[in-house]
Amino acid sequence: MTVVDVHHHVWDLSVRDQDWIAPDNPLRRTFTIEDLAPEARAAGVGRTVLVQTVTVPEETPEFLALAAEHELIAGVVGWTDLTRPDVADELTRLRGLPGGRYLKGIRHQVQGEPDSQWLLRPDVRRGLAAVADAGLVYDLVVLPHQLPACVQAAQSLPGLTFVLDHLGKPPIASGALEPWATDVRALAALPNTVCKLSGMVTEADLATWTTHDLRPYADTVLNAFGPDRLMFGSDWPVCTLAATYGEVLDAARQLTGGHDSDQIFEGTAVRVYHL
Repeated sequence: MTVVDVHHHVWDLSVRDQDWIAPDNPLRRTFTIEDLAPEARAAGVGRTVLVQTVTVPEETPEFLALAAEHELIAGVVGWTDLTRPDVADELTRLRGLPGGRYLKGIRHQVQGEPDSQWLLRPDVRRGLAAVADAGLVYDLVVLPHQLPACVQAAQSLPGLTFVLDHLGKPPIASGALEPWATDVRALAALPNTVCKLSGMVTEADLATWTTHDLRPYADTVLNAFGPDRLMFGSDWPVCTLAATYGEVLDAARQLTGGHDSDQIFEGTAVRVYHL
């Protein structure tokens, strides 16, 4: 089995600022696909999905071109303004660009929206419908209090696959499970939803986390989604705040032991993102 990593980023600070990174944060430097490739190969990862970081229109074409140049990148989850009236035409344009065939999904930084009902706005819902019509999936990067809106959005658009990034960012450091667990189960009850086993180490205590801390959250999504709707993501390089690339993958393997690893580490990703 060749592992697929469905969630990582790259950025070049000489090209564009990443204004979400604080000046004293170790992530405030350039991270390239050449930095990731040897770590991925050493961990047995053969394909990846590159995910958007900032909400600017220039990033997605850059990522598509990067995918066309590097065999490691099998897909891109990009960004476009879902509220623009011509969003369907824009998605068609993106898919016609160099590397456009690598566009597999769209994501917006919903976690940064002050409106907890942002996904339910009529203009956003129209954009989401265009994503579905284009045969793409929609990645959800949300905070726990936004999960009920995710449920409503997924209910209203059964033809669109919604992929929950980072388990919906549960409060692992505090040890609290509710109401996150109840809301995640409600989302998982819908057949057009999938979850990434990603982003856990940076929601835990960065310096002292163990798989014991992560297990209640991993078990919740394993039981709710099942291995055929769960897939591994490293969240590199953000994960490096708490662990190496190899440590993140090892933790995921420990947390999913006894389940269908072929699905979690490859099969689900291939099916969902049409890799």
